[in-house]
Amino acid sequence: MSAPAAVFIPDTASTRHYIGAWSVLSVLQYFVAETAVIGGWAGPQPYDRRTGFISDLGAVNCGIFDGRNVCSPLHWLMNASFIVQGLGMLLGALLLTSGLLCVAARAGARVQPGHRKPWLAAVWVRILAGTAGAGTMIVGLVPEDIGSGWHYTGALMYFIAGALAVLVLGALWLRQTPLGWFVLVCGLASSAALVTGGLTGMNVPEPGTLERLMGYPVTVGVATAGLIIAQRVSQHRKEVRAAAARA
Repeated sequence: MSAPAAVFIPDTASTRHYIGAWSVLSVLQYFVAETAVIGGWAGPQPYDRRTGFISDLGAVNCGIFDGRNVCSPLHWLMNASFIVQGLGMLLGALLLTSGLLCVAARAGARVQPGHRKPWLAAVWVRILAGTAGAGTMIVGLVPEDIGSGWHYTGALMYFIAGALAVLVLGALWLRQTPLGWFVLVCGLASSAALVTGGLTGMNVPEPGTLERLMGYPVTVGVATAGLIIAQRVSQHRKEVRAAAARA
């Protein structure tokens, strides 16, 4: 009786995977936008990343909000960045297949029949990343001072689902690439900060630092994963073109 055929990595030369990979990598634009918006801050006191909440940068109105004096003339840029970041994660979750995520970090790897746990882990990465992406899109569409609970809900979706997505992906890639450890550490750091924020109600000396420890590792971990996947996709596209040229 012949051995069962192996299921090889999906065709990463497809436009779908190419767009998905670069969509995930695009989350890095957030750091550029945040720096620009902070530079345009017009509050009575300079904005400090250690004490200022991220959402204050997207507040539409100048004045007192929740006891803080906020004024962000470039709020439109910050909110647009939230939306673009969320869209990048959402597109990545939709376009990158679970089979690709299973082996994207391991050159020449293939998925053997019956390996259900890695496949299920990849499915969860996509679900969680999509949820986080939808959450940060809500944050951008509904600024904190609009008076809606959706902003807070969107932020929780991003922090919780994003941390878990990076955590699961890091564990999935541990034996595939040294960067798997980096992605995993990003997930652990974000999760630890999230638990700390929940236990303290963000009532800490530097709430801005704590909030960024929740969010930054998610963005960095997702971007790292996007870079790994984009490199794998680009490499495979070159191999496909070279094989076609030899045919």
